[in-house]
Amino acid sequence: MKKTLALLAATTALATPLMAQETLSVVGSWSSLPLHNEYEAPFWSTTLPAASDGKITVELTTHNQMGLGLGDVYPLLGQGVYDVAMTVADYAVADAPELEGLDVPLLALTADEARAMVDAARPMVDDIYRDRFNSKVLAVAPYPPQVVFCNAEIAGLDDLKGLKVRASGRMTAKLLEALGAEGVNVSFSEVPGALQNGVVDCAVTGAGSGYSAGWWEVSTHLMPLPLGGWDPVVTAMNMDRWNGLDAGTQEIIQTQVKAEFEDPAWASAQDALTNDVACLTGNGDCPSGDARSMVLVEASDADFTKARDILTSEVLPEWAERAGGDWAARWNASVGQTVGVTIE
Repeated sequence: MKKTLALLAATTALATPLMAQETLSVVGSWSSLPLHNEYEAPFWSTTLPAASDGKITVELTTHNQMGLGLGDVYPLLGQGVYDVAMTVADYAVADAPELEGLDVPLLALTADEARAMVDAARPMVDDIYRDRFNSKVLAVAPYPPQVVFCNAEIAGLDDLKGLKVRASGRMTAKLLEALGAEGVNVSFSEVPGALQNGVVDCAVTGAGSGYSAGWWEVSTHLMPLPLGGWDPVVTAMNMDRWNGLDAGTQEIIQTQVKAEFEDPAWASAQDALTNDVACLTGNGDCPSGDARSMVLVEASDADFTKARDILTSEVLPEWAERAGGDWAARWNASVGQTVGVTIE
């Protein structure tokens, strides 16, 4: 009997891994776009399981494949419906208006500037996701700058006045309205039909997203001024699930998600914009497929100055009032200090 018990104990000890076996249910961002196909899917399906020697396995889908409402992604994550989720932070601002301070238009014109902004905002973002969505932030990765597609003839920023424009986020909508355009709320998947049928005249999204989704078929002019910021995509894990992981598993996830997902996504962001504009307009080589022939509308220095002045004098103060609390002070001390802008 003693020998049998000793044998069972030894067998159990040998079968117990140093790191517990974990299966994570992961909900990715838009399945059709490059961020998911080139970075999210390979990381969660292959890279992380391999780095853990198979101790972490992943069941991966995306929010559009699940038919989730975009505003529901993070609240459901906080409730534990799935373990990990990622989508555009702006989709969550109805529940967390302070989160709009992560993605401010026109303050970053390069990927390096955008990442510096995100890094400065990260402590605020961590607190927002903990308090609002019961979640641990794992990564913040970019879509390319959110530029303007128009199915109307435009030659500059002033020509947006009076047009109906789909914004990529609430702060962008406020900026467009201050410029004299009419901000219209249309989901990303519905934009091609809206442009084709005249529901909107223009729409803001990433150049690569617009190329992948075929917006060039229903729009004629492209203005690559980042009126919609960089649309950061936040990857977060349910906080209860995170706290239930052993330290070794947490370390592997944090190390791998930064080195093999977040850093590579940022590294490719600047070249992606150049390539995407070339693909949409035919001005340069297109590495993604067939080049299209949209009219490239270069914003003037006067356009940029006008939009930036409206942003700092009207849009940011309005956000600070709506966010309430000490968020303006926190933003000034972090993001604002990084970009040289102060909300009065």
